[in-house]
Amino acid sequence: RAKEGVVYKAKRLPVHKGVAAWNAILPSRAAHGALDEKVTADFCIIGAGFAGLSAARRLTQLDPSARVVVLDAGTIGEGASGRNSGFMIDLPHDLTSDDYAGSGETSEQALIALNRRAIAFAREAVEEYDIDRNFFDPAGKVNAAASSKGDAANQQYTRHLSSLGERFEWLDQQAMRELTGSDYFVSGVYTPGTVMLQPAGYIRGLAGGVSAGARIFENTPALGFKRQGKGWDVETPEGSVSAGAVILANNGHLESFGFKANRLMHVFLFAAMTQALNAREGESLKGAPRWGVTPSDPMGTTVRRIDAGQGGDRIVVRSCAEFRPDMVATDRGMARARRVLRRKFDARFPKLAGIEMEHIWAGHLCLSKNAVSVTGRLDDGLYAACCQNGLGTARGTLTGIAAAEVALGQQSDITRFFAGQDEPQKLPPAPISSIGANVYLRFKEHKARFE
Repeated sequence: RAKEGVVYKAKRLPVHKGVAAWNAILPSRAAHGALDEKVTADFCIIGAGFAGLSAARRLTQLDPSARVVVLDAGTIGEGASGRNSGFMIDLPHDLTSDDYAGSGETSEQALIALNRRAIAFAREAVEEYDIDRNFFDPAGKVNAAASSKGDAANQQYTRHLSSLGERFEWLDQQAMRELTGSDYFVSGVYTPGTVMLQPAGYIRGLAGGVSAGARIFENTPALGFKRQGKGWDVETPEGSVSAGAVILANNGHLESFGFKANRLMHVFLFAAMTQALNAREGESLKGAPRWGVTPSDPMGTTVRRIDAGQGGDRIVVRSCAEFRPDMVATDRGMARARRVLRRKFDARFPKLAGIEMEHIWAGHLCLSKNAVSVTGRLDDGLYAACCQNGLGTARGTLTGIAAAEVALGQQSDITRFFAGQDEPQKLPPAPISSIGANVYLRFKEHKARFE
């Protein structure tokens, strides 16, 4: 138990490079104000993304009388929750892993069941809060291959799905062309369980619904917190929160407060979104108005097409990785991503080659070497819902649910899953970790350059 007066100070605050396009393409909204006074709460949640807002929703479900305060360092939808690809995936999909789940410690059936619990939780929120259904589209996704190697990986994946009793549909090159309007892909595996989010739209809607039972403050970074009696006092620039319990739902910035030092890997992925296609451009592309493909090699390129209901007829490409222990993407990384994403887009859509990329951005991922999260109790009245391992939409939702349940003394399959995970493994010392990780990422990107 932390001693009276112990202080955890934030060493750094989130820094974002590029515009969070998913948020930028939506209409403006009334923001939640910044905290400018001293308030008291039963629970203070730091972070208003998938984990933090899911934790707030779960707390108010289990205890409607609970006083819940949620703090976000920036604007909701501008952080990692608006900088992902918007795939809420039910199936384990690391095709480079022997068991497709990235870890052999938990059965794939159990992981699938948990991911579907996260999707069901989100679906219920969409219905309860009347979130725009365009922002939560249960359309499924395609695992796409662009080479013989990728095609072979997809065929192996279908055999594994069959062994699990999971539904899928094999798409040949013609079917992929009809779906995407592109001749680039040679095959695909369609699985129906993925939800295609407009991630900023969903998270904004979730915040709006949660705010009926919790107080949300934007542009209110937690500068630190200290033990005060049986609770914690959270300091912000213009105010403070005196809370019985604190839930850290700030993913990699858990380390900013001194937790799990040298055990968390901070990686940025980069993405680009086109300007809205005009009628001529859209007609030249053909294909379906909405679709999403993930690569047969996880270091390949993710591609989505969205429509007017999600922010305009646009195409999103996401690729390029940069390991940054300081949690800040570099200008050099942004410039490289601009070149690489331009090349990858033009290869897939030659009829649209040269179309303006209206937005390019970096998104922060937090991973651990052994692919475990940091979720549950850190100290008396102090909990974490962090380290999503690149699965922020589904895994973030699950960590938020688990942290809320543990904070209220509840147990479930979700809490038991995270309680059974090991400690994140230590990383090599700097600068070895940075040099080694970035060399490794470049090597893996090169091997997956066609996917």
